[in-house]
Amino acid sequence: MDHPFPLVEVSGDSYAMGYQHGEQAGVLVRHYSRLIEKSTGVSLESLRARAEAYLPLIENLSPEFVKEIRGLADGAGISFEEALLCQARGTAARVPLEGCTAFALTGSATPDGATLGAQNIDQEPEYADIMILLRVQPDDGRPEALILTPAGQLGYQGMNEWGLAHFSNALFDSDWQMGLPHYPLKRLLLEQRTVGEAIGLMASHRTCSAGNVLLCDGQGHIGDVEYRPEGIDVPEADSPDAILHTNHYLSTEFRIYETHSVLDSRDRLNRLRQLVRDNWGQIAVDTVKQMLADHEGDPCGICRHGGTPGQRFAGYHTVAGLIAEPEKRLLHVRRGHGCLGFWRPYSL
Repeated sequence: MDHPFPLVEVSGDSYAMGYQHGEQAGVLVRHYSRLIEKSTGVSLESLRARAEAYLPLIENLSPEFVKEIRGLADGAGISFEEALLCQARGTAARVPLEGCTAFALTGSATPDGATLGAQNIDQEPEYADIMILLRVQPDDGRPEALILTPAGQLGYQGMNEWGLAHFSNALFDSDWQMGLPHYPLKRLLLEQRTVGEAIGLMASHRTCSAGNVLLCDGQGHIGDVEYRPEGIDVPEADSPDAILHTNHYLSTEFRIYETHSVLDSRDRLNRLRQLVRDNWGQIAVDTVKQMLADHEGDPCGICRHGGTPGQRFAGYHTVAGLIAEPEKRLLHVRRGHGCLGFWRPYSL
């Protein structure tokens, strides 16, 4: 049966949007903070204290974001510190908590030259139970956006009404430093209009650890940014019309840090490259759905059903998928594995 993620729609000023989010999804928000505690092995008290240290940086990034956190706390009936923890999950735990396969295509890769962005989200299976599709409709000129995210986390993957969409991959081999958590930045990305503006935002801020952001927009642009506390670097793309990324460094500047900490990442990327080559010029939405359901290389295929015992993220599964059609302002969302889940389109 089709079991879509709960749709939580909020509107108004920042505090009002946060309050409505907490009011509608409060049970899931509270489950999320407990899941962070369980998955990290760090006490909730310690996690909240660690998250609070990042508040000045988040406030400097966006006072409106902090107002939304305060509304979230009041709406969900939790402390501000617990709501803040939801914005600094991996940062507070100092553990990267996701895998993922992402790509963007445009121009000669697709039948009509249209742009497509896509991702499988790979996490512990329990995360599927606390994720929501959050539709934010600010009243101050910021764009409407759709965000697939754990309940209570205000920034994650999605697309805005201008067609700017972003996806992400965890990267490793980075010492945790004082810097911005990823999720507030990912929300601010969805307030940008173009890939260029989004890359500029990433270049303007230092993050606490490493990761990758893959971008596309409604004007046919695609882009990619790897980031570390030292700064950002833009990897060389497979072609002007295709960018593919998994969970290892591709940029010239950062690949020296790679210690092959995710053993299946290169295999997934090579398989994705093969699928893109085999379907070049004919890659439409249905083709992308098939790619995201691919099992070549099991138990660590693009569609993941748990990895090889003993590997990092051995218990991770593909819990969700996204496909963006930026020119059409259409976001397709799948709950569950690529091979078993059902897709549902949402318009902006």
